[in-house]
Formats: sequence, structure tokens, C-alpha cells
Amino acid sequence: MRPLPSRSCPRWCLITMPRAQKTNGPCRRTEKLSGGSCKFRPRILIDVSKIDMTTTVLGFKISMPIMIAPTAMQKMAHPDGEYATARAASAAGTIMTLSSWATSSVEEVASTGPGIRFFQLYVYKDRNVVAQLVRRAERAGFKAIALTVDTPRLGRREADIKNRFVLPPFLTLKNFEGLDLGKMDQANESGLASYVAGQIDRTLSWKDVKWLQTITTMPILVKGVLTAEDTRLAIQSGAAGIIVSNHGARQLDYVPATISALEEVVKAAQGRVPVFLDGGVRRGTDVFKALALGASGIFIGRPVVFSLAAEGEAGVRKVLQMLRDEFELTMALSGCTSLKEITRNHIVTEADRGRLSPRL
Repeated sequence: MRPLPSRSCPRWCLITMPRAQKTNGPCRRTEKLSGGSCKFRPRILIDVSKIDMTTTVLGFKISMPIMIAPTAMQKMAHPDGEYATARAASAAGTIMTLSSWATSSVEEVASTGPGIRFFQLYVYKDRNVVAQLVRRAERAGFKAIALTVDTPRLGRREADIKNRFVLPPFLTLKNFEGLDLGKMDQANESGLASYVAGQIDRTLSWKDVKWLQTITTMPILVKGVLTAEDTRLAIQSGAAGIIVSNHGARQLDYVPATISALEEVVKAAQGRVPVFLDGGVRRGTDVFKALALGASGIFIGRPVVFSLAAEGEAGVRKVLQMLRDEFELTMALSGCTSLKEITRNHIVTEADRGRLSPRL
């Protein structure tokens, strides 16, 4: 994917994408799946002439365990923005998650045609705004809520501060356009940070997960879990699933990479709800690692934005196909013909270094 940002990008993209790849802060922030964190233990002499990558997420069948994470303001990357991403996800037979802070509304994305779509939700101080947004998403045919829980305050995004980031004047947060919440004001530092400080509810707690269940029939995925303790609390609060995420390593420094936190969360869930990984996936091999550690599927964010900026809908389709092809090849070379055959015995992690024999 590395050549993509250098081709067909508008000038602002060529300036912005390299900065985005530096993740807005010092190298202590951790997002990508480390190449040294997992090693494969492939099995041989297995018939891999047919590979089945299909899976079911919350009752919905998809073509592969690779889904699209919520990323905000996609029309900053390409004029078609979320429209292009939605069409690409539908063509690939997978799930798109629309950000609350999208530059296309839930109704507009639904108008692109059929597809399985989730809606990512930030909880605003005005709960009437939240209830209205959830009901609009449900009416538009969205199938689940991904509740972001790791942003009571915005992390220190130093590139945003340096650049005094604000949404361009020709764009709005479309889901809030009629509520006088669709624009960001200029600020001395980051306009986004000022927006979050003014609108997002810092009192958000587990009781609000239960409250959401009273206003919608959509299942709720809790996004931003990194510990066993919070996994258990999420399940107790009625979450239908867990998304292991460190918000692209842009919230709190020194948190683990998602792949490092995944197994702890999976063990705490004990199979009661599915666990997904969001963040750090750049290769099909990364997808295999996550599933071997117990994930039910993964979400990708930056690869979608970069490919969208480079080639629009065609770019997003291309990156989904690349990951699919790489994942299929990894399955074949590891001796797995279906997702259920991918097990913990197929990898060795740094934590396993002292263990000489595999789990049996």
C-alpha cells in the first residue's frame, strides 16, 4: 500500500498523509502490529485447494473477517468520501462502520445501495442529540452501534495543535448539520480538541451503555477496551461485543498495541461475546495473527483512508482485495482451510518464548 499516497492525490493529501502516518505524536505511541510480536507455526501436507474465509458477525454473513473501521471526515481525503467507502465495502461483501463525525450523513450513506453497516457513536452532553442520531441510524438500516468509550477528552494530537486543525469550511459533520453542531470553530490550538471539549460528555459511564439499550434494538459493541477488567464490565452491562482499540494510538501514550492487548481481552470474554481487533493491521498476515489470538474479525482504518485519498472507491476496493488475497495465502501456507481451523497453536508470541512445546 505504500505507493498509493504518492499517486493521484490532491496537493493537500500529499502534505497531510505523511503527517498522518507519523500518528500525531512521538514514537512512544504504539499502533502497528509489530513484525516481531508473533511468529507462525505452519502445518503442512494439508489439502488447501479450497479456502473458505466467510464468517458471521452479529448474525450477518460477510465474505471475510476484514471490516472497515470508523474514520472521520473522509471527504477530506476524497470528494466522494464515505460514499466511496460504502460502495467498496458492499462490493467486497463486508461491513463498513460509519463515523459519527462523517462528512456524509447516515441517510446519504444508506442511499448508496445495499450493504451491512454499523454506526460509530460518540455520546454528546445533550442526550437528545444522541437519541435522535441513534434512531436515524436505525431507520437508515444500520445494524449495530459501535460505542467509542476511550475519548472523554481528546488525546494530545501534536500535529493538530501545530497545524491548528479545523474542518475545512466547505465541509461539515453531516450527521449534525441541522443541529448547529456540524461546524468546528477556529481555535488557538486544535479546533477538533475544542469541539470535543465543548460537546462530548465526560461523565459517560457503564450505566450509559445500559441506557443506550433502552433507546435502540441495535446490538452495541463497546469500542476502546484494552483490559480484562473492562471486558467483564462491558459484558455485565449488556454489550453484544468488544472492539479492542487504542484509537489509532492517538489517545494515551504507552498503551499497548492492540495485538498485545487482544489475548487478555479474549480470555476475559470467555466466549460470551465476540471480540474484534481494530488498529495496526497492514497485511493479511496481521489478520491471521489476530484470529489466532482469538479475535472474531478485524477492522482497518488508515489503509482505507490512504487508499481512498489515492484512488477513491477503486483504491478502497483495491486495498480490501489486497488484504483478502494476502490473508487467503497465509491461511493456505499455514494449513488452514476455514477460519475455525486457525488456532493459538499456529503462532508463537513473545510471551511464549519460554515455552518449548505448543499448547495441545
